[in-house]
Amino acid sequence: MFKSSILIPSLTLLISIPILFLLAPKILPPRQITISLPEELEDLSLFHKAITAETTFSKYPSHINKLRLGSATVRPPKIAFMFLTNSDIQFALIWESFFNGTHNNNKVVDPHLYNIYIHADPTVKYSSLIGVFKDKFIPSAKRTQRSSPTLISAARRLLAHALLDDPSNYYFALVSQHCIPLHSFHYFYNSLFDTRKMSEKMEFPSYIEILNESDSLFDRYNARGEGIMLPEVKFEEFKVGSQFFVLTRKHSLMVIKDVKLWRKFRKRCINVESCYPEEHYFPTLLSMEDPNGCTKYTLTRVNWTDSVDGHPHTYHPNEVSEQLIYDLREFNSSYYDYMFARKFSPDCLNPLMELADSVIFKD
Repeated sequence: MFKSSILIPSLTLLISIPILFLLAPKILPPRQITISLPEELEDLSLFHKAITAETTFSKYPSHINKLRLGSATVRPPKIAFMFLTNSDIQFALIWESFFNGTHNNNKVVDPHLYNIYIHADPTVKYSSLIGVFKDKFIPSAKRTQRSSPTLISAARRLLAHALLDDPSNYYFALVSQHCIPLHSFHYFYNSLFDTRKMSEKMEFPSYIEILNESDSLFDRYNARGEGIMLPEVKFEEFKVGSQFFVLTRKHSLMVIKDVKLWRKFRKRCINVESCYPEEHYFPTLLSMEDPNGCTKYTLTRVNWTDSVDGHPHTYHPNEVSEQLIYDLREFNSSYYDYMFARKFSPDCLNPLMELADSVIFKD
């Protein structure tokens, strides 16, 4: 009797240990990735190189009367497409068609009008990418994690690499592996550099969502602890917005030059459920530095009507149609169009490719 009373708890313990190991990742919140001092110093070195190089470049003009679009006396401005991903670029074929297609009256896309940069989580295995994506991975990529400042760091690394790589990069478009284009390259390029869309300062604007209101804004502000954001960021200065943006060169430099706000946003979150640093850092910084230079809206369409666990609606193959593309393009103003959309499941590739030439790239 005594032996059996000891044996039963022992067996129960032996059985429960492996079960706990299996269930723990699903029950417990994921351990937040921290940014180590060597990683921080490596980023600062990269940012310093980009900032220093900017002073030695023959300044690429941001003022429209110097830019002289179409003039043979200056190089045409380029768009830097920056892919931030922790998995394969699932819609590489669509993007390949976007960059290399002969759309918009059979005009071939000039490869001198864009550059591509990919920040890929080094802990993930990727299939080999060909064509325009070949050899586009930036060398300093680090692991990223949702609800942590690592996504801010990744975007800043992309900006620094793109700034340093080519002084002709004027616009910097951040997209994810779940994004697809909604228009042809020519439509997007001509829309960005449409002189009718300049601000009063005669500069092209940045397209980044900057919102003052959110049901969870107070909780998000205190996600690192009550009062932690002070005195650098007062609550009324704290903004929310999409993590995907299209920034000008001037604003991209502001981002990598920043030290003051980064010291706050890099702190570890206590309340992980309310922690979305990448959705706050960029809109808060640019709202404080140059609010009039930003449109305050994003060019990436996202459906939040039935979000789950902080993730937006994911489109599946049965939802992909010609009408969906038209609906996703529509902005709440007749003057602007959405240029990208997320998020789509990987098995949407084939139905999207069927619509590529006849709908998506037919402007």
